[in-house]
Amino acid sequence: MGFLKNQQVKAAIRLLAWQYERNGQPLPERALLERHARQLVDDAHRIARERGGNVLSILKEMVAEMRRR
Repeated sequence: MGFLKNQQVKAAIRLLAWQYERNGQPLPERALLERHARQLVDDAHRIARERGGNVLSILKEMVAEMRRR
């Protein structure tokens, strides 16, 4: 995995952790959190390719939507 994608995964992990804490939920184990973050980054890249846009902005929107459900 490239440097930029690694940084995006780390940002997604921080966003997910923040959302869990904000909602008063316990954090899942690190491996599960990282797997979820990688999936979010992959989805954000796919959306950015299809519609254009900034991957980090798309990640933020995805995490916010995920927690509203």
